[in-house]
Amino acid sequence: MAKVINAKYLSVGEAAKKLNVSPDTIRRWHKKGLIKAQIGSNGTRLFSEEEIKQTKLKSFSKADDWGMLFAEPSNLKVIELFCGAGGLALGLENAGLKTEMVVDYDKDSIKTIQRNKPGWKSLCKSVTDLDLREYKDKIDVMAGGFPCQAFSYAGNKLGFADTRGTLFYEFARLITQVNPKIILGENVRGLLNHDSGRTLKTMVKELEKIGYSVKYKVLRSQFLDVPQKRERLIIFGTRIDLDLQIVFPKEKNYTIPLRTALKKVPKSHGTTYSADKHKIMELIPEGGYWRDLPLKLQKKYMGASFYMGGGKTGMARRLSWDEPSLTLTCNPAQKQTERCHPRYTRPLTVREYARIQCFPDEWNFEGSVSSQYKQIGNAVPVNLGYQIGLAIRHMLGDKAKKADKPAELIKAEEADWTLFE
Repeated sequence: MAKVINAKYLSVGEAAKKLNVSPDTIRRWHKKGLIKAQIGSNGTRLFSEEEIKQTKLKSFSKADDWGMLFAEPSNLKVIELFCGAGGLALGLENAGLKTEMVVDYDKDSIKTIQRNKPGWKSLCKSVTDLDLREYKDKIDVMAGGFPCQAFSYAGNKLGFADTRGTLFYEFARLITQVNPKIILGENVRGLLNHDSGRTLKTMVKELEKIGYSVKYKVLRSQFLDVPQKRERLIIFGTRIDLDLQIVFPKEKNYTIPLRTALKKVPKSHGTTYSADKHKIMELIPEGGYWRDLPLKLQKKYMGASFYMGGGKTGMARRLSWDEPSLTLTCNPAQKQTERCHPRYTRPLTVREYARIQCFPDEWNFEGSVSSQYKQIGNAVPVNLGYQIGLAIRHMLGDKAKKADKPAELIKAEEADWTLFE
């Protein structure tokens, strides 16, 4: 950070007092790059008054009006495979794209979509049995969060045959049938290094062979209006004959804290702790985890894991009000990835899960409680889908105008396209 001339500098404690947060929160913000600091001669962090002023604007101006984001509609059509409970599809729709069809093999997920979006064409079907040739040259975007599976290799040959038997092969096969202008792949960050990077390399090479220019980037949801630290690998492909420029959403300079995300959240059902687990979690402070237990209980609770390496910070973890949630998993009470409410000694409920994934409160989930958690935990955050949708509109030269909500579209300035890179 460049030095600010004639500015008064504050310590971590003084800055925390000015911003009405804890010193630990200030340290976390600095680590995340949300607040800039000078490093003093003795290694301490020093914050200028101007930086404190700007941080107030960055960190809190979005807090009270957070929610789903919308843009005016377009005529761009989308087919999504492996759609799950509809997080990405809803986000793309909020960005103004039209859902032509969604497909998933999970019955509960399709029932969820049919209940909430009866106007969408939805199929409960394996993509291996799918034929989409009727949509050839009629669809703008083909999207899919295909599962990452191991590929077989024949020497150094990275041919299309090496992907047979995987769901990526089916994704690519259906792309060739539809011939969309843009393809959108979504996956976990781990795909970057899967099989020493060869899996992703094969995917990119095969998408290029079927006529697409490809780029990929890890997007951090917590900097894109999602109250959750969730990283997703986004793969964009544009048809070579169209000569389109690929862009990705730029990160914002603020995050949404859990306190804001769960404000007035509806009460709902959810999983519970056993009596023994409840006693353990009662001892964990807000933002804490198993290391906050007495040493004797640490060893008892962790078992053999106590003596192994790694921080294991997800175990016996209670979330913090002042931070985005940790990544939601398919079960908020798993020992390895605990997601305990900041105040109450219980796992997050289904509706709290849904809020953190940016689903509207009226979006209802079908199936058992465990199925509902799984559907939400596997979903793309709706607001992340919105940001991706705006990037797609920009790539296709269809610049969206912002809107308050679907029923009350407003006239507004064109979106700031410097927010893409």
